[in-house]
Amino acid sequence: MKGKAQPLNTGDEVPDFSTRDESGNLISKSSLLGTSYLIYFYPRDNTPGCTAQACGFRDLIQDYRALEVLVLGVSGDSPASHIKFIKKNKLPYPLLMDEDHQIALSFGVYGEKKFMGRTFDGIHRSSFLVGPDGKIIKAYHKVKAKLNPDEVLADLIRIREEAGQ
Repeated sequence: MKGKAQPLNTGDEVPDFSTRDESGNLISKSSLLGTSYLIYFYPRDNTPGCTAQACGFRDLIQDYRALEVLVLGVSGDSPASHIKFIKKNKLPYPLLMDEDHQIALSFGVYGEKKFMGRTFDGIHRSSFLVGPDGKIIKAYHKVKAKLNPDEVLADLIRIREEAGQ
C-alpha cells in the first residue's frame, strides 16, 4: 500500500513528468510550457464514471479549444486500452500513459482507496487546471465524474473574465 493520497493544490508547480499518449507522441511538463491545459486523472478506461467524465470533456472540447486549453486524460491503462476507449467514445483529445502510476504519484493522486469494504491502491479522480507557466491555477479533488467537465469550464471562463481576457 502506498498510503494516503496527498494531491497537489492550487498554486503548486506541476511536477516534472514525461510520458507518451496513446499514439506514441511524447508529452512532458517541458513540452507543455507556454500552454494552458487541463490534466485529469481517472481510475480506469471503460468504466461508467470514467466514461461519463471523458465524454463530458468530449462534448465541451470546442469550448475548451476556444479558450486555448488542451485537455489531457491520465490513467494507468495500457496503450491498447486507451485506443479502444478513444475509438469507442470518439474522444478528441489524448490519453496519457501512466502504467507505473509515477505521474499520478507525483501529482499526489495515487494512494489508498476504499470501495465496498475493501482497501486498495488506485488513482483518485482529480483534475488540475494548469497555466502556461506550469503552475496549477485550480485543483479539483474528490471530483464528481459527470459534473467535472462543466465545473472546470465554468471556472475557466470566470478566471479569464476576472483577468480581463
